[in-house]
Amino acid sequence: MKKVNLYTDGACSGNPGPGGYGVVLEYGGRKKELSGGYENTTNNRMELMAVIKGLDALKEPCIVTVISDSKYVVDAINKGWVYSWESNGWIKSDKKPASNIDLWENLLALMDEHEVTYQWIEGHKGHPENERCDALAVAASKSEDKEQDEFY
Repeated sequence: MKKVNLYTDGACSGNPGPGGYGVVLEYGGRKKELSGGYENTTNNRMELMAVIKGLDALKEPCIVTVISDSKYVVDAINKGWVYSWESNGWIKSDKKPASNIDLWENLLALMDEHEVTYQWIEGHKGHPENERCDALAVAASKSEDKEQDEFY
């Protein structure tokens, strides 16, 4: 299977507010960039959307390393929180409903198609791909051509 690095970032002006996601896919020395914006959303939704859009762009099963500055996304996967939420009917340990269920369900389904690991990096520290994802996400959040986040 191909080994792909998937760099992601989400941005939101206000929270909630207009938001965007940015993705850099890296394979075999080549890079592909993806981005999109939404009228009214949250930062966490855009962080999740970035990973979803990146995984969805892959045309075959791959070994994927997701590199993100989102503790929300990385910890939810690496610490197993999302799997607990799912097995408990999307209820968290504090007995409150999990947020962004629509996106988590989509992400988990996409992860079944690939071998995915998650790596957290500190944002805004000069990492070239992370900085590029941030620039893509911010630009998309300011774009005139934004979608509606129908589930928010």
